Amino acid sequence: MDVPVDPNVVAPQERLMSLDALRGFDMFWIVGGGVILGRLAETWQSLWLDQVVIPHTEHVPWEGFVAWDLIMPLFLFVVGTAMPFSFAKRLSRGSSKTRLYLHIVYRVIVLWILGMIVQGRLLQYELSSLRLYSNTLQAIAAGYLIASLVLLNLRVHWQAVATVALLLLYWALLMLVPVPGFGAGQLTADGNLAIYIDKLILGPYQDGTSYTWILSSMTFATTVMMGAFAGQLLRSELSKARKTLFLLAAGVACIYLGSWWGMIFPIVKHIWTSSMVLYAGGWSLVLLGIFYLLIDVCRLRFLAFPFVVIGMNAIFAYVATSLFAWQRPVFRNIAEVFFAGVESRLGTWYDTTIAVGTFLVLWLILLYMCRKKVFIKI
Repeated sequence: MDVPVDPNVVAPQERLMSLDALRGFDMFWIVGGGVILGRLAETWQSLWLDQVVIPHTEHVPWEGFVAWDLIMPLFLFVVGTAMPFSFAKRLSRGSSKTRLYLHIVYRVIVLWILGMIVQGRLLQYELSSLRLYSNTLQAIAAGYLIASLVLLNLRVHWQAVATVALLLLYWALLMLVPVPGFGAGQLTADGNLAIYIDKLILGPYQDGTSYTWILSSMTFATTVMMGAFAGQLLRSELSKARKTLFLLAAGVACIYLGSWWGMIFPIVKHIWTSSMVLYAGGWSLVLLGIFYLLIDVCRLRFLAFPFVVIGMNAIFAYVATSLFAWQRPVFRNIAEVFFAGVESRLGTWYDTTIAVGTFLVLWLILLYMCRKKVFIKI
């Protein structure tokens, strides 16, 4: 059987801790890091925090890119990085392509349902309020499905061709296809082709925001594929030094290429433009290269541990935070049980302390799960 993801390529004997750490690092900002940093800035009056750090903790309104905008692309990138390892492991154990496809479909369905639970209002049990495609987990599902077909059916050079083709096709569709009432090449929040298709197909079940999903699934897939190329590099027999060098060099090249393309096809995360894919993918490659260098090459494992605890159960952390920290402040209530009595002593630092405590409640749950080897996988 001709399988592009070759199970005979020797994968590392030990799990890539850097990948788990990077996944946990990304998830940290979602499940508590952003709130902690915001509370810290409010309490500790610092010009550096206010002018340099805090502007990077909120999404840009439309065009442009800050650190906070990297969270979702990095999540998709890490999913892609793990795919060559996961597929090769299953194939080397004797799983057929058919069984692998069934697992892929199962994973897509579960991610889609979880996305509807978290942000699609599924648990309101009202058809009129349902949002069919509106969440990061569903973007992962769509990107993962398309990238799986590419990985399992094409050799690496054709995978690259397919990825570039998707980027160029998305650019051509958004810039050349006219939108009724707006014309062609409009990248405004209301006038772009991607939002038009979402509203046309999803109708009342569209999420009502300027984020786009259906057509953007093409570029979700390219973000996942950028991670998959990194994963195939890490599975190769190259030395660790060369792997690190290639990751960092490719990252810098993609950042510059994305910036250049962004001059004529703006970087807009809301509609996941092709230039944004390259720019965000470049930063993701750089981060992976740094994490790989520090953790798997230099073996500074102690740096990884706090993030690995999160990364090993990332989906659980994301869903649990959404349901019990954002929608229902269960974790905060638990933190207040332990810290409410010292509110008068903490003064202005109380809100920061509660933010840290709220995160620690989840982190300790994840640590317990890790110690007991309970890993929620899809």
